[in-house]
Amino acid sequence: MTSPDDSSHDSSAPHEQGPAGQGPAGQGPAGQGPADQGSADQGTEYADRVYRSPGGIAGGVLLLAIGAWLGIDAVIRGEGRTPWVALAGLLFAVPLVIAFTVRPAVYAGRDRLRVRNPFRTITLPWGSVEAVRASFSSEVLAGGAKYQMWAIPVSLRQRKRAGRRQAKAATEDPFRRTSVQVSADAAEAQRATADRSIDELRGLAETNAEREGAQGEPEVRWAFEVIAPAVAGIVLLAVVLAIT
Repeated sequence: MTSPDDSSHDSSAPHEQGPAGQGPAGQGPAGQGPADQGSADQGTEYADRVYRSPGGIAGGVLLLAIGAWLGIDAVIRGEGRTPWVALAGLLFAVPLVIAFTVRPAVYAGRDRLRVRNPFRTITLPWGSVEAVRASFSSEVLAGGAKYQMWAIPVSLRQRKRAGRRQAKAATEDPFRRTSVQVSADAAEAQRATADRSIDELRGLAETNAEREGAQGEPEVRWAFEVIAPAVAGIVLLAVVLAIT
């Protein structure tokens, strides 16, 4: 389950006033809407949409709390090699828990998609994105390669539950007594969270693919801030077990 966060930067600058009897520049008479909404949108900068897994984050925090409790207890009360084994185990396990639970996120901006997975961060300009899909996992195809999006897990159980709700709603309203808009909104709300997120990303890719700032090649960066501590922890653990 993911939680998209679509927010825009709040403009605190004062509005420029137009001629007398009118509202801010670019609008009609005071109290009316903007005269040219399209041109106003072009100059607006929006924050990234952020997709994360609340369940994964909650599980990671719980695992970290349990590991810290057991590890600190072993360091304080342990005897012999136990404190050293506990320290090495924490140095190895904590980065991995963070990598697989707290770290994954997907950032969708106007020019690019940034996918932060456990051990890599992939930056994909929208112009390079070929497809966004979700079957048994959420994936994005770009530059001839396939990248998984760990922050948008696919739940087959949630899909089945959503399918049952849609079938039940269709049975209860066989003559479509509700309006088309209400029916569409209800059907969208009943879909699995991952499928809704994938549809949003697919729409952003189609909308922004031709933007001048959305061109370029995919970039991949390894998360050495996660890999290095984990490697150091496993090496230290092996050394402690070998010499004691």
